[in-house]
Amino acid sequence: MNTLSSPVPVGTAAHKTRLDRYWLLVWPLLALLAVLYVFPLLRVLWLSFTVPEPGLQNYVRFIANDSIHRMLLTTLRICSITTVFSVTIGYLIAFAMVHVGPRQRMALFFGLLVPFWASVLVRAFSWLFLLGEQGLVNTMLMSLGLIDHPLALMRNQIGVVIGMVHFMIPYAVLPLYSNMKGIDPQLACASQGLGAGAFLTFRKVFFPQTLPGIYGAAILVFIFSLGFYVTPVILGGGRTVMIAEYISIQILQLVDWGNGTVLASVLLVSILLALAVFSRFVNLRELFGAK
Repeated sequence: MNTLSSPVPVGTAAHKTRLDRYWLLVWPLLALLAVLYVFPLLRVLWLSFTVPEPGLQNYVRFIANDSIHRMLLTTLRICSITTVFSVTIGYLIAFAMVHVGPRQRMALFFGLLVPFWASVLVRAFSWLFLLGEQGLVNTMLMSLGLIDHPLALMRNQIGVVIGMVHFMIPYAVLPLYSNMKGIDPQLACASQGLGAGAFLTFRKVFFPQTLPGIYGAAILVFIFSLGFYVTPVILGGGRTVMIAEYISIQILQLVDWGNGTVLASVLLVSILLALAVFSRFVNLRELFGAK
């Protein structure tokens, strides 16, 4: 009999021995994670307090710097708008995937996953050709007589949001689809059988059950958006600077490790705070597959 697969009563010596065996497999991975991930993060935090000299002067400058405050507000605004649009579009796509046939679902999955085969750099440059003054969008709008002059769709927040939403839609669709797939379709049939219309059934029966998926999608999109670098750099054109680009400028161009590591620490703390807030609405362990 395979002792690893047979049931063992909780709290017994055999159960404790089995847990010890599992931890022997986990400890090497935890050690690797500590070396490659935890230690660099702690190093960044340490530099924010010690460069150029020990103290809190870097954080004092951060609090008093108006330009940094404007950059942070820009980052939060773009990330929030990206989250709203990505989750909304992702909800519609996931809803369609749940209610179409197998062939249509496979086609939607294929269209959803194709962008993953291209790097974020290629996708960002593709948007340059689409949104430029001589790009496809402006050319079509002018040929249809809808506009007289090219629209400013690049080197501003509009272009950044478009590129980020395009990148983030798959990350919104996947948790939403997983959530919707687990909803019992008989509930909607029962609701309609009791006389409720399609819209009332959606609002009272289907939508409330998708709230965990909405929260999960919002978490993923918002946190990933906070650290966006390539898309804002290319489509923002230096006029729309987000926190990741600002950190890069401080460290690589100005060689100001103190200011750069402070911003990196703020970004890390912001992500942890966002997770703490969202954990009040959704089970993060279940969302990330730990339960």
